[in-house]
Amino acid sequence: MARTARELLERTAGKLAPDPHANRLLPLIARGAAQRSTLTALALEQGHVIPADRRAFLHLAERPDTGPDGAAFFTELAEGEAVALDRLAAYADACGADEERRAAYEPLAGCQSYPAYVAWLAMNGSPADVVLALTANFAAWGAYCGTIAEALRHHYGFDDEACGFFDHFAEPAPELRQRALAAVQEGLGADRIDEDRAHHHGRLLQAYETAFWHALWEQDQRVA
Repeated sequence: MARTARELLERTAGKLAPDPHANRLLPLIARGAAQRSTLTALALEQGHVIPADRRAFLHLAERPDTGPDGAAFFTELAEGEAVALDRLAAYADACGADEERRAAYEPLAGCQSYPAYVAWLAMNGSPADVVLALTANFAAWGAYCGTIAEALRHHYGFDDEACGFFDHFAEPAPELRQRALAAVQEGLGADRIDEDRAHHHGRLLQAYETAFWHALWEQDQRVA
């Protein structure tokens, strides 16, 4: 049994690290082989994911069973999603997705399973467990974004403004990490963390993350 938040976060991240080959789309983007229509779909899917996640994080911050440190963590996540949504517009514009195209877009079920589960966690998960599960998942997402930002610049000719959405998530976030540590320690102190349950949540988050990329990969293969 982990005695500190740092031990628990590190152990959870290790157990939930994704298979490096699970994301089939990422290598295509990394070498500039993904279809531009797939890059556009990525922008349009995120246009649905980000607002949904932001509302889920705000709900978690406001739940009566969320401690002060947990509320601070979820509030910062929600604020980060608001920044990301602003930056997403530049990426969507660079992909040629104007307001009319965004409004008409029909999202893929495989892509939207991730925010649907985050919303489920916001309603049903123990907030301390959710902190642990989300933090473990963010490491993989941040690494994906770093790879995509580099590829967009080198293979697709996107400028810094267009890459800002991915840069935002790829950048180190030491303050958020400290808030996560405080929130997990708060949960440990109040005996509100069930490690097995948190791992269950984290495993499903990783599975839905993989489903997001797989749905886009399948679409890319149909176009190729």
